[in-house]
Amino acid sequence: MNKYIITRLILLFWVFSLPVYAQDEGIESLRNTSKAFASVARKVSPAVVFIQVESSRAQPSIQQFSTPFGNRRSPDEELLRRFFGDQFRGFQAPPRQNVPQPRQRMMGQGSGFVFKVDGGLLSEKTYILTNNHVVDHADKIRVKFQNGKEYDAKVTGTDPKSDVAVIEIKTSDFPALSMGNSSKLDVGEWVVAIGNPFGLSHTLTVGVVSAKGRTAIGINDYENFIQTDAAINPGNSGGPLVNLDGQVIGMNTAIFSRSGGSMGIGFAIPINLAKVIAEQLIDTGEVVRGHLGVVIQPLTSELADSFGMSSIQGILIAQVVDNSPADKAGLKQGDVIIAYRGTKVKSVGEFRNQVALTTPGNEEELIILHDGKRKTVTITIGKQDENQQMASNSTQSSDELGMSVQTITPQLAEQFKIKRGSGVIVTEVKPFSIAAMAGIKTGTIILQVNRKTVKNAAEFKHIIKDSNTTKRIVLLILNNDYQRYVVLNWK
Repeated sequence: MNKYIITRLILLFWVFSLPVYAQDEGIESLRNTSKAFASVARKVSPAVVFIQVESSRAQPSIQQFSTPFGNRRSPDEELLRRFFGDQFRGFQAPPRQNVPQPRQRMMGQGSGFVFKVDGGLLSEKTYILTNNHVVDHADKIRVKFQNGKEYDAKVTGTDPKSDVAVIEIKTSDFPALSMGNSSKLDVGEWVVAIGNPFGLSHTLTVGVVSAKGRTAIGINDYENFIQTDAAINPGNSGGPLVNLDGQVIGMNTAIFSRSGGSMGIGFAIPINLAKVIAEQLIDTGEVVRGHLGVVIQPLTSELADSFGMSSIQGILIAQVVDNSPADKAGLKQGDVIIAYRGTKVKSVGEFRNQVALTTPGNEEELIILHDGKRKTVTITIGKQDENQQMASNSTQSSDELGMSVQTITPQLAEQFKIKRGSGVIVTEVKPFSIAAMAGIKTGTIILQVNRKTVKNAAEFKHIIKDSNTTKRIVLLILNNDYQRYVVLNWK
């Protein structure tokens, strides 16, 4: 009996002590996490710099925007304005008289970090990686380290298309940060952002990777952003995004915000991309990109169905430039690219980045679908050039689609640089119509309907009538020198 009572008492003591034990374990786990963040800060901060930029720009004759940061336009503010576009109209200031204004000295700020080049640093220099928009148009650049030392810096090279820049100082006293592998980054992984938000030197914020491979955001020409909820604010631009090992996996670049401050959506350039760009800037002072000579677009389920495909994997070639590497390799309009260099093609943005980072002159393999048949094509990558990237009197109206078209005249053919007898021009688009919702605008050229060349407005109208049974057509349109396919449904 005594043994029974003792056993019960031990069990009761054990049960009631469990919450206390679990609480202690939880607190200890938090302590360890806290120590990990503190360790990252100690390891990384000595290589992070506060960048001050002085520039002289002619002020616009009319000040169009005023922001929560005042009337000075720092590089960060310029990025915010470019990123958010017309949302900044909520901060409009009254217009000034349209008279020339004197050039004024302007101050900007941002962040950067010491970057180690694979080939080794020159003994008398330290290279610092930052954003192009931080040092763009800079007359004078001053960097300040955590230990208080300050240096004048000069630009080594910039790449506006990726928003990457390298600056250098005449010293080798500072350690370079270790580079991680951003391609192995997992969504949900802890990350730490370090920089100088609003000029507050060496501020650390913590969050997780919210998403990877963010493209088509409209910040840079070449995008493949890491999205994070680690607080990023104006002044963080150019600072490192690091993992818990203190390795750089990204460079903080932009935020999405309606208030001007962090709302938990920040974007960082993957370090794998930034590193390739930076090394080219250091080696040659410029970035050389690969070129195929195609206009591409996402392969939607509607387009895949219209092309008789059972899968939507890959991207669609909407246009092939004459005498380009793609043209010489035999690629055709309507082909679907499903793999490049042995890797499946998942998105337009990702494919553009892969080609751009390929060394010109390399022979690479593409796997395509041509008329539904799988085909392997070998293509020699070209070098991207910096400069690359009306009707007869009869007007036909398509009430189903909400637009009117006219036949191409010789004058219009010359103006839009297309062959006479190819396509029709859109002369009117009704608001909120099927055509308008598909992105068709006045001035859009329709080259094909259901993959057949349309020669005049009457022919276009006839094809629309013939499609009334299916109430669906595939158009090849030309907008701003670029061709793309669109599917219109009016069921």
